[in-house]
Amino acid sequence: MKRQNIRTLVLIICTFTYLLVGAAVFDALESKMEITQKKILDDRKRELMDKYNLSRVNFDELERVVLQLKPHKAGVQWRFAGSFYFAITVITTIGYGHAAPSTDGGKVFCMFYALLGIPLTLVMFQSLGERINTFVKYLLHRLKKCLGLRKTEVSMANMVCIGLISCMSTLCVGAAAFSRYEDWSFFHAYYYCFITLTTIGFGDYVALQKDNALQTNPQYVAFSFMYILTGLTVIGAFLNLVVLRFMTMNAEDERRDAEQRTLLSRNRQTGGARTNHCMSDPPSSSAAGHGGGSGKGLCNVYAEVLHFQSMCSCLWYKSQEKMRYSIPMIISHDLSTSDTYMEHSETSDALHSNGCVCSALQEHSATSSVYTGLLSPAHYQRLSKRRSSI
Repeated sequence: MKRQNIRTLVLIICTFTYLLVGAAVFDALESKMEITQKKILDDRKRELMDKYNLSRVNFDELERVVLQLKPHKAGVQWRFAGSFYFAITVITTIGYGHAAPSTDGGKVFCMFYALLGIPLTLVMFQSLGERINTFVKYLLHRLKKCLGLRKTEVSMANMVCIGLISCMSTLCVGAAAFSRYEDWSFFHAYYYCFITLTTIGFGDYVALQKDNALQTNPQYVAFSFMYILTGLTVIGAFLNLVVLRFMTMNAEDERRDAEQRTLLSRNRQTGGARTNHCMSDPPSSSAAGHGGGSGKGLCNVYAEVLHFQSMCSCLWYKSQEKMRYSIPMIISHDLSTSDTYMEHSETSDALHSNGCVCSALQEHSATSSVYTGLLSPAHYQRLSKRRSSI
């Protein structure tokens, strides 16, 4: 939980810092140009008023009429083609602002339509993006197999590279098409495609707004609709690789924390039970080898934690400190009376002769990953002191 809180706090700080940096950059780039353009327009306004002898009221009325006529340059907006275009901008949250409902009934329906359509569209694009990513991953895997590469697994870096190439290709194709049909420069057409497919939708550049474009060029209208929907799918597939992967990190951390808490509580319960069992059993039962299941259990737990196969005694000094704080209730303070120790007591002579656990253990078990013939911790304490002094 602490890790998720820290990550959330860092994201909040980074977002606000990003906003401040963006505000400073836009202020530096746009403020002077805005002042200059406003001055030019004011001068042009005075020239027109003087030239045509217009009063302030008449000019304001003329300005209002021109602004109201602007959406109708493309023809009738609320025929089926124009309404379909508007519906796309609503449920995809592009919101150009080139057209808006004027009746109260249209405004009410628009709110309810968006309330259901926006989540439906987001889920559809997210699901479709996942299917596209799965298909692309399969194709990359098959391609690597055909090329005879050693590693045929498709990494996250491979998918991100493919996603970037797909996004750039989609933007370039759209920019080439719209620059031809809308008489825009390639840069402005590319800017329009980017603003559209990222659902920003400023509305400063809007396709299908030339004179009667919605009625006179059905092929171009169909292409525009298909491009917007296809481009949003490609962008959604790429965002699934980056955004959703980062969002699942919190879920993975929560699951990991829950597992750790469960394991810790289980270890505490079993540790307390084993300690009580060791306190109640007499040492003679383990030494005699009859009813010594608890002694063997402790030795097995002790061996599973330390994994003594091929472990030199110099590593024992580090693991001893870790064991002292990690499982103090599970490991008995004296395992010298266990039957396993009695069966392998001759190993201690070899251990003291060369000062290394490796040779002694490898003689007993060369293949087992865990060796349960543990020695007394007293011997290891003396050994660790000697190692620490060295």
